[in-house]
Amino acid sequence: MNLDSLRAFVAVAEEGQFRYAADRLRLSQQAVSKRIAALECSLGVTLFDRVPTGATLTAAGRAFLPHAHAVLIAARHAVESVQHEARPLRVDILGSRVLPGVLMVDFHQRNPDVALKTLVLRGLAASLPALQSGEIDATFAYHPDPLPPGVESTVAYLEPHEVIVGAGHPLANRTAVPVGELRRYTFWIPGIVDGSEWGAFYQELSAEFGLTIDSAGPNFGFEDLIGTIAESKSVITFWGERTREVGPWPRGVRRLRVVDPTPVYPWSLIWLSSNRHPDLGTLIEHVRRQPQPDVDDLWLPRRLRGSVPDQRADGL
Repeated sequence: MNLDSLRAFVAVAEEGQFRYAADRLRLSQQAVSKRIAALECSLGVTLFDRVPTGATLTAAGRAFLPHAHAVLIAARHAVESVQHEARPLRVDILGSRVLPGVLMVDFHQRNPDVALKTLVLRGLAASLPALQSGEIDATFAYHPDPLPPGVESTVAYLEPHEVIVGAGHPLANRTAVPVGELRRYTFWIPGIVDGSEWGAFYQELSAEFGLTIDSAGPNFGFEDLIGTIAESKSVITFWGERTREVGPWPRGVRRLRVVDPTPVYPWSLIWLSSNRHPDLGTLIEHVRRQPQPDVDDLWLPRRLRGSVPDQRADGL
């Protein structure tokens, strides 16, 4: 069985779109489609239903996925068994522009001798199985539920949420806004995946403060989102304090602090307690030394309240 076709299948299954899978594999979308077609032909089944929002697994695809994972893991272990040089530390960062990507850039600059490989697995549903199978050494995420036995975590960063508005929005001349005042506006946050940890975060946040969050529409990336907000006089969006901006923003776009209280996204670094990679400890200590934001009145999801004294604690 062709391993490249299996990698393409797993990537599309985890990403939900051929475009994202192609980015992850550093291939063209056409090349990924050809590999999936070849795999479906060899198996004699259809693995994906092509839908307007991307690709969803068929019943045959769902049955095949764990076995495809097992084959790729076995192949990797076979290679590692005869390679005596140290392998890179493999870390899932969710996205290059969100906080984990920013932290890993800083880690690499401070530890240039650590061989490092970053991956984008897009959420705990993909990263936890990869962690437990040994495909990755660590991942960054918010975990709304307790972690499985043998999986550990430490606070990475309690990231304040800001609000982005266009020049014509009523809030455009403000520098800060109380969270209670935001209930009169609609937040557009495309790309909230059902069952995802960020979906759980926004669901609890919106329920507590009566916020209206619209997640409809395709997610074409940060630039498209900011461009839409820039032209709107009513729609706004949330923005992580340390999310990286790339390129010049549209004229008039404003970032506002959210106060009374400030919602924070509780990022954790997560790893397997049995993992013995020699550089994992260096990463854990680097993350634990990160300064936390200076926020007097923060909002955390209910499960975490009282577990973060002085905005710092292990085991989020």
